[in-house]
Amino acid sequence: MRRRVATGLWLVLVVALACFAGEAKLQDGDLVAVTGDSITEQKQYSVFIEDYLLMCQPAAKLRVMQFGWGGETAGGFRNRMANDCLPFKPTVATTCYGMNDGGYRPFDENQQGRSYRESTRAIVQEFKKAGVRLIVVGSPGVVDADTFRHDPAAARMYNETLARLRDIAREVAEKEGVVFGNVFDPMMDAMTKAKAKYGKDYHVAGGDGVHPGANGQLLMAYAFLKALGCDGNIGTITVDLAAGKAEATEGHKVLACKDGAVELESTRYPFCFFGDPKDPNATSGIIEFVPFNQDLNRLTLVVKGARGDRVKVTWGKASKEFAAADLAKGVNLAAELLDNPFCDAFKKVDAAVRAQQNFETPMIKDLINKLPSMQRLVPEEKEAFERVRTALARRNQELFDAAAAAVVPVKHAIKIE
Repeated sequence: MRRRVATGLWLVLVVALACFAGEAKLQDGDLVAVTGDSITEQKQYSVFIEDYLLMCQPAAKLRVMQFGWGGETAGGFRNRMANDCLPFKPTVATTCYGMNDGGYRPFDENQQGRSYRESTRAIVQEFKKAGVRLIVVGSPGVVDADTFRHDPAAARMYNETLARLRDIAREVAEKEGVVFGNVFDPMMDAMTKAKAKYGKDYHVAGGDGVHPGANGQLLMAYAFLKALGCDGNIGTITVDLAAGKAEATEGHKVLACKDGAVELESTRYPFCFFGDPKDPNATSGIIEFVPFNQDLNRLTLVVKGARGDRVKVTWGKASKEFAAADLAKGVNLAAELLDNPFCDAFKKVDAAVRAQQNFETPMIKDLINKLPSMQRLVPEEKEAFERVRTALARRNQELFDAAAAAVVPVKHAIKIE
């Protein structure tokens, strides 16, 4: 009898864990609210997240809104979330607070610690009450080891504070049964390695030591996309040279295959990287120090039946030689050939996403946040204020629709010789 009861309890636990695992990832039609302070209001990591969700497509018909507010703490967002965020009915939310909560001074549990913990817990609980299904409590990032106050000792001090706030974010996420997004550690690790290669002037947390350029923002996006459960499988293209055939997984269609030349049409894009690798405002250099491509950006080419030990692969205008044995196992085109046929299309979608998110900042800060106080002044105009809310939401939806519509099929070719 005891054995049957134990078995039954074990099965219940397994089912419960499976259900939780199923919830802790994006679902078709989700609206993701990206919340945070001025680093979020920069609209870079939030744009990268939306770029990824629209083009790499871990689920269908995903939507992103950013709610960044410069100078904000977790407590500040807690006070405005009912008016500014929850009416948009997000089903997924990410938080990224702590940079301002730390007060830019040594950590004190009775001051920064207690306030940050209580405010973060309150945010999670409010999201839960509003029916948000997937909540990611993100840690703060880091300050730059060299540019923060141009004082390495000050940077070490404040990164110790931010690390303590990271631990509190993890603690709250665990106690509340939601997902923890570790932004701090990938940034710290990549910053250490990148500076060793590119030098102290290669800042990873911005020229001011706090607000990252594109390099640090990509690290933040990586942390959140991982926490959102993205598996990174963009697709697989398999070419059998002996049989003269090719096949591709969902999101990619083989149009023709002859003499090692494969023509394809893809609706699922790999994530693309740009700029001078030595420039902190580029994304191409930092990927060496974070497993973005391995974890989130795998467009795999498998080649069977190759003759000889070395094989040349040309994708668009770029070429590279690979060992035939490696191609038989599969190589990641997105990582190996950064200058690829998707780059131009990626830039167009990215521009549309930025137009949408650039609208969201003044929409929230200048209008929606102020509507309650305006309505108290002229309560007889309640319907007029509701029309303003409706019109703003409609315009925001139009801008999102334009970004989603920019994800058009891309025709591209792979030549194997």
